[in-house]
Amino acid sequence: MLGGQVAASAPLGSTPMPEIRANTVLPAERRLVTLETADGLRLVGELALPVDRPPVATIVCLHPLPTHGGMMDSHVLKKLASRLPALADVAVLRFNTRGTTSAQGTSEGTFGNAVDEHYDVAAALDLVESLDLPAPWLLGWSFGTDLALMYGVDPGVVGVILLSPPLRYSRPEHLEAWAASGKPLVAIVPELDDYLQPQQARERFAAVPQAEVVGVDKAKHLWVGFADEVLDEVVRHVNPAAYPLPRSYDTRDDDTKDQNEG
Repeated sequence: MLGGQVAASAPLGSTPMPEIRANTVLPAERRLVTLETADGLRLVGELALPVDRPPVATIVCLHPLPTHGGMMDSHVLKKLASRLPALADVAVLRFNTRGTTSAQGTSEGTFGNAVDEHYDVAAALDLVESLDLPAPWLLGWSFGTDLALMYGVDPGVVGVILLSPPLRYSRPEHLEAWAASGKPLVAIVPELDDYLQPQQARERFAAVPQAEVVGVDKAKHLWVGFADEVLDEVVRHVNPAAYPLPRSYDTRDDDTKDQNEG
């Protein structure tokens, strides 16, 4: 199971680079985007890209349950977009599923109980394809993991990363489809999760031979205090060359800033 990581110290006589904090926003090209679904809705989103270089991979984020406060700005997803373009050369697409509100606005429609949201997942993948973004991975958190499992087996998708998967809406046939696809499936599971803990997850995901279950010591469902461990594990799969992520960043020549995330 994953534990803590000690940051490297600066050489003697050098000026240490600023530490990356919970609310640090690193440089990226950030674009507001609109996703258009096949059933006629417009969804609010943001695409974060590396500055002055092409991305090597893409993450499509599927947020937690919107009826319980989940949205594209849920803290782990926001940290992915704030850090990975600069630290790992990864493009990050976040969006609000139908009827969901964040600071960027409200997506049209109403909550579809994980049924109508299949249009939303398809719209996100269509946008990735239209922009020719490379190596797309789906990343779901809680409710978003069910959407990824149910609707993410797509020829263009490299694999799926699941944060705190409850396996609430998805069914055995969805796991069977992932097993048949042979695509990577990584479940990052908190030791103290309210719904599915690591040993239970290993039993449930045994139906997918290529599945990897990563337990995180002392973490809970919402990952408060454990975002760094999650981001490291994501990068280990999406762009291994950037693993592990640094805990500091040279800010002398860019517009790195801290923002209050609320």
